[in-house]
Amino acid sequence: MKDTVPTMHGGALLVNCLAEQGVKRVFCIPGESFLAALDGLHDSGIETVVARQEGGAAMMAEAAGKMTGAPGVAFVTRGPGATNASAGVHVAFQDSTPMVLFVGQVASDQRDREAFQEVDYRQMFAPLAKWVAEIDRADRIPEYVSHAFHVAQNGRPGPVVLALPEDMLSGPASGTPLAPAVLTSGKAAEDDIAAVLDRLEAAERPLVIVGGGGWSAEAAVAIGNFAETMGLPVGASFRCQDYLDNRHPNYVGDVGIGINPALSQRVRDADVILSLGARLGEMTTSGYTLLEVPQPKQALLHVHADPDELGRVYRPELAVAARPGPFAIQLAAAARARNGGDWLTGARADYTDWQVPQETPGTLKMENVITCLNEMLGDDAVLTNGAGNYSAWLHRYYRYRGWRTQLAPTSGTMGYGLPAAIAAKLENSQAESICLAGDGCFQMVSQEFGTACEQGANVIVLLCDNGMYGTIRMHQQRHYPQRPSGTSMKNPDFAALARSYGGFGATVTTDAEFAPALKAARAANLPAILHLKTDPRALSPKMLLE
Repeated sequence: MKDTVPTMHGGALLVNCLAEQGVKRVFCIPGESFLAALDGLHDSGIETVVARQEGGAAMMAEAAGKMTGAPGVAFVTRGPGATNASAGVHVAFQDSTPMVLFVGQVASDQRDREAFQEVDYRQMFAPLAKWVAEIDRADRIPEYVSHAFHVAQNGRPGPVVLALPEDMLSGPASGTPLAPAVLTSGKAAEDDIAAVLDRLEAAERPLVIVGGGGWSAEAAVAIGNFAETMGLPVGASFRCQDYLDNRHPNYVGDVGIGINPALSQRVRDADVILSLGARLGEMTTSGYTLLEVPQPKQALLHVHADPDELGRVYRPELAVAARPGPFAIQLAAAARARNGGDWLTGARADYTDWQVPQETPGTLKMENVITCLNEMLGDDAVLTNGAGNYSAWLHRYYRYRGWRTQLAPTSGTMGYGLPAAIAAKLENSQAESICLAGDGCFQMVSQEFGTACEQGANVIVLLCDNGMYGTIRMHQQRHYPQRPSGTSMKNPDFAALARSYGGFGATVTTDAEFAPALKAARAANLPAILHLKTDPRALSPKMLLE
């Protein structure tokens, strides 16, 4: 009797390749289209987190990519599973987050027949991902997985989508997982470093704007040291406020939605702007108005990992294709002493003045909630949010103190906060994970609170309930005063919802009740929802509903 060479199925080989890439955790909604991959995960040692909806799973994977700098991984089934997950892929693309999404696909002998839930994923995800492919042969699984992780991390980080035909996964496979690819350093030439330093050293009104992907904790420290040595004010692009400790004397605020008018004017008045990693998109430029398109009045020094981004909207005086994190470290090492003078002290004073709370109506005021968080939370607490006007108070008044303590989508995706908080808590169980969400934002993913309870991810959700889609109501008030349409909501008892899952729930209606409720939520050692009943007249820190 002849000896036979034992084989594994494609799903097992795929999981072995993930393990070789260093994957410790995947997020998924199970589907029959990738049963073999689920079987491969069974005894792999890779933790499998089962979410409640594919959008939640994909956003958890994206948040994991933000937290670690390595690709977050999600598995979803074909058709509606993939379309649900597309929101998380879009977040990863606009936020420059490394991520790999695996999508089950119909069997290869049924392709192009409009089989059950069949979708051409190359066409569907082409505008949303860095690379989309389908693995048609099991022996090529190691090659595809290696390339996917390489693409997701190199240059400008981003998402990759791999489709997995059902018969390819379940059929026999053999192959050797490939070691992780060596990533490019992303460093710039010394001449480019010198040119940036020369221009900043000679500037009278310089400003640095940081953002984008490809940063690290080391780079966050480096940008602070660089700014201090050269006397440079540093602003953070939209939802990148944790790139520099907000207590740093050179931090001057966020260049995003609801920008401090004084900072907005300083962007316009700057003679040299160093954009380090930021794309200078719509949100960071106040609708492309802070800099003139295509030729800014300010001398623009643009550093970005993607060469195609340089000059795409704005023509820079100096364009450098480099990863912003390594570039920041290079700048810190070569920095030259320079006095920031009144330009720097004035910009910092503008930020400090902007931090003074502006009173809004109601017995529970969001400005006081955020002030309380500043006082009660540790430097390593991670705060997450999705989209909605409630986040304006967080962005304006909260002081981020450490790298990767802000998880928020620059794409403005509703529902992001809860999945992101869960991923953050699973990644670092010792740090508090606080999700701020509006009533509309939360109810897009409220089922993921069950995921938190199942996983023992003790997140605390601060759920701001004003009974409406507040952001849209604000825009209605501006454009069609006194004509609300389609923006009101009837909400449940969210504290009772938390308790129904076995979590902690409490309702807060006054400022005095908030701190004790937060203390009780912490002590409960359970996933928690604090149902904050806010006044619907407080549309934003600056706008009231009359």
